[in-house]
Amino acid sequence: MVTLSNLTKTYNEGTLTAVDQVSFEVKKGELFGLIGPDGAGKTSIFRMLTTLLLPDGGNATVNELDVVIDYKKIRKQIGYMPGKFSLYQDLTVEENLRFFATIFNTTIEENYDLIKEIYLQIEPFRNRRAGKLSGGMKQKLALCCALIHKPTVLFLDEPTTGVDTVSRKEFWEMLKRLKEQGITILVSTPYMDEATLCERIALIQDGKIMSIDTPQEIIKSFPERLFAAKADSMSHLLQDLRIQQKVKSCFAFGEYHHFTFNNLNDTSEKTLFAVLQKLGYQSLEIKEITPTIEDCFIQLMNH
Repeated sequence: MVTLSNLTKTYNEGTLTAVDQVSFEVKKGELFGLIGPDGAGKTSIFRMLTTLLLPDGGNATVNELDVVIDYKKIRKQIGYMPGKFSLYQDLTVEENLRFFATIFNTTIEENYDLIKEIYLQIEPFRNRRAGKLSGGMKQKLALCCALIHKPTVLFLDEPTTGVDTVSRKEFWEMLKRLKEQGITILVSTPYMDEATLCERIALIQDGKIMSIDTPQEIIKSFPERLFAAKADSMSHLLQDLRIQQKVKSCFAFGEYHHFTFNNLNDTSEKTLFAVLQKLGYQSLEIKEITPTIEDCFIQLMNH
């Protein structure tokens, strides 16, 4: 449904490369995630695929239509939800929906089955101005407006940024149900924990794709055994772990520090534990763990 071949985008008269020869494919009916931090190039890719930006190199197609030549046809077949809430804030919920339906020569009633489950959650606020909605409700309204013309491909650029945890969970559940209706979904997010909710993901940093695969396969490809440590003084523990010759790399992850060993053997863990105990750490804990997508991202970024 979507293909990119060496897609490139530069800014500042070519001095800044935001998207650097990116290539990947998204299959029909797939839920595909573009995962990376702010400034990685996600939004530039989405804007080129939705025909809002012209690429400076390479090419891309959506539904076998070229994003440059066939931009008018593409715009009729896709739904786009930008990262920033961009609906008319002075219009009510219902007015926004009817406005976007009219643009695509359709009505709310004609495609109501597609948005029904989402719309029922915001229907009690249908006469409220969009600018007065909560973050989660704005998100649902924007999704309804992106779906109102029954697109075949849905582009969601960081849709859960700035919303609460419950709304994030509800949103991903909605995406799974939309996928069951045959819609191809591309979603970008800086949240690494959301990567596991996609069927396949592309990890992107500085405009370059570092890895493309299923979340499970990317985790399996982590090249080393990973360990976690915590103690009473986490800031000092991080510094002490990083200066140990036995420790190869160490990063802070929530309540633990994740690290790998140099020349790991059967005694490495016990030896390090003893060294840290001598340094006076209390409530010390070291254990082997399964890598997360975030661990994989950092490992790829450093190599």
